[in-house]
Amino acid sequence: MNWTAVSRTKLLGLAIGVLALPLASTVGAPSAAAKNGDTHITGQGIEQTLDCNNSTLLVNGTGNRINVMGTCWAVTVQGSSNVVIADNVVNDITVYGWDQSVFFKNGDPALIDRGRELGMTNQLGRVPA
Repeated sequence: MNWTAVSRTKLLGLAIGVLALPLASTVGAPSAAAKNGDTHITGQGIEQTLDCNNSTLLVNGTGNRINVMGTCWAVTVQGSSNVVIADNVVNDITVYGWDQSVFFKNGDPALIDRGRELGMTNQLGRVPA
């Protein structure tokens, strides 16, 4: 076995290269629309009124009734028999599952009904303010 001594200069250069690699891989990466403060509601039979705070609302469960004040970036609902009524939705409303009802008063979000694609019945739409 042959051992080779490595100089401190080479070792320092290697360490800097290893540390710089993760930074270089993140430069120019697109930012996500989600942010800290997204609201997650998971459960059964929850009745809640909340402020969306310009974030995304994610509801997962069954029989939940959620009233949303303020502006949501997006609303995503999974499960069954959930009802969400939002003041304003900016980007999109995405629904998975069956018998979901998501209504909004203001905004022009994309309405994406993944349940309907599989033959399930959901209601998405605008209601008077």
